[in-house]
Amino acid sequence: MTRPRTIFFGTPDIAVPALRALHACTEVVAVVCQPDKPAGRDPTPQPPPTKRVAVELGLPVHQPTKVKTPDFAAWVREQRADAAIVLAYGRILTREVLDTPRLGCLNLHASLLPRYRGAAPIQWCIVRGETETGICLMQMDEGIDTGPVLATRRIPIGPDETADLLSARMAELAAEVIRTDVMDALDGKLTPIPQDHAAASHAPILTKEHGRVDWSLSARSIRDQIRGFHPWPGAYTTVRGKTLKLIEAQVLVEPGLTGAPGLVLEAPRGRLWVACGEGVLDVARAQLEGKKALPADELLRGRAVQLGDQLGA
Repeated sequence: MTRPRTIFFGTPDIAVPALRALHACTEVVAVVCQPDKPAGRDPTPQPPPTKRVAVELGLPVHQPTKVKTPDFAAWVREQRADAAIVLAYGRILTREVLDTPRLGCLNLHASLLPRYRGAAPIQWCIVRGETETGICLMQMDEGIDTGPVLATRRIPIGPDETADLLSARMAELAAEVIRTDVMDALDGKLTPIPQDHAAASHAPILTKEHGRVDWSLSARSIRDQIRGFHPWPGAYTTVRGKTLKLIEAQVLVEPGLTGAPGLVLEAPRGRLWVACGEGVLDVARAQLEGKKALPADELLRGRAVQLGDQLGA
């Protein structure tokens, strides 16, 4: 097949390299993304990353507020697309929409399916301590990431890698999948393999509460939480009634050092050691609410955190 007609569904930064790759390989007849919305403290609605790139490339953009409507299904039919390619669009498509493109809809999912189905696979993969992840090219059905898999590309997760850094690498991997596996799929060269639904796990959409640290967990689990939820929702605790966001930490190998979970332990000058349910967390960088992020020695010197504080109380 040469220059198939495609619709691209995607919204955030992770979808941008894939959109550029799809534009190079196919005739992208439309880019569908979420509506503009305010970002940060600026109340002015801002275009999502894929919209900015689509405008740069001269591609038509469609931003429906609802996708489960007859009007949207009719719009998809009007595009006469051979296939739709989906990456982090953020909305569930109806059966009518999925069946409209001649070759169906293909999803690039950021996990090794059937594990970590859902909205936040990159974050939950790190939080759960995985050492490997990847991109799966999947034929979409009406379930949430339940369709048969056409291709899998794997990458290791670095021991210090945070969700934002891994997302950037996954974005480039998704673009590679577009250039190779998606084109093979559209040419009918790939065989769909059903998922083992019994082995499935889920990666639910993130909320602020997910970032709250439970100090009864192991130091390793809390460190993975810090990595996986950076930059949002962030891993956080409280100290003397104020929120303390944990930005960077390591598991401390210090045999025999114990204390009640959440207790700030006596430590060498400039070190912030916190007892956990198992092991000790060496916090290197944190941010007290209303203040800027600081290294541990400055937090201690400014008495934002003190020896004997009970974090999370």
